[in-house]
Amino acid sequence: MSPFTLRDLRKPDDFAGVARVLSASDPDWPVTAELLAVWDAARDPELYHTVVVAEQDGQLVGLGQAGHDDFAYEDWRYFGAATVHPDARGQGIGRALYDELMARLRARGAQDIRTMLSDQPRDEAGRAFLTRRGFTRTWDRYESRLHTGELDLGVFDELLAGVAAHGIELRSIADLAGDEHRDRRLYELDWRLFQDVPMGQALTKRPFEAWRKQELDDPTFSHELSFVALRPGLDDPETGPYVGYSTLMKAPGGFYVIGMTGVRREDRGLGVAKALKVAAMRALHAAGGGEIRTFNDPPNKAMLGMNRALGFRPGPTRSRYELHLDPVTGERRPIAAGSGV
Repeated sequence: MSPFTLRDLRKPDDFAGVARVLSASDPDWPVTAELLAVWDAARDPELYHTVVVAEQDGQLVGLGQAGHDDFAYEDWRYFGAATVHPDARGQGIGRALYDELMARLRARGAQDIRTMLSDQPRDEAGRAFLTRRGFTRTWDRYESRLHTGELDLGVFDELLAGVAAHGIELRSIADLAGDEHRDRRLYELDWRLFQDVPMGQALTKRPFEAWRKQELDDPTFSHELSFVALRPGLDDPETGPYVGYSTLMKAPGGFYVIGMTGVRREDRGLGVAKALKVAAMRALHAAGGGEIRTFNDPPNKAMLGMNRALGFRPGPTRSRYELHLDPVTGERRPIAAGSGV
């Protein structure tokens, strides 16, 4: 085995090597160097983020990254991961990356460190690695998948007609480009809806410009396949006539991912959320079809039931693991498993 060295990430030169490591480690969710560069540029500069890479024989074989979580920000809370290319495992690279990240986070007074791993066999060693270091599995996220080619989308005609009868229109985000207030209204609606999603943690509101870069301006985001529910005549001071929306993004693996689906409380119970997903599925089918993946949390039984009714099938589960540190000593504090497990 050749020796390896750790060093800080060099942008943008290292993005190709990082993409190779990440894609080999999780082939179900490949990434590209171009996307990594975009995501890095869209990161909120006010939040801490650090990346260390492992180099061996002139190639990147691992990386460790950690930083503030802009979805659930606390100055003492960090989210991160250490990833090693499958061909380079068993040499102590992951341990070295982990130790370096932990030294950096402890120096910042970290009290809560989080990461995610799937229940797939390829992550078994990673789960054992975390357990040995005191991490506790605290929350699950269920993945579901469907392919539009396997569905009879005509069975939802009555659903769409019923939503229209309630005075609600469904329009793509692309169709709303002429609304000068669109982005701000979607931003406020997104925040309002996210606060009702049972994710097992207190959420924080991202700055508008960071949200727009990370959502609407992301190259994976499909403006044509993401739909907004409008109630004409409504003039909410923050969201105008927008009462719900559902987003689709095209991942580098060729499949699509639902980012958010939600409806404001005043318009729930009318089938609007389901109709939004159907509108996206029909638009995707008309464009050639494809696989759609989505994630839901165990307490969100309404959305899980809706997805089953739409034809989604269970996929892998991803779990959140947490390590709590004493703010004075930096030593591990025991924690209880959350209700999502």
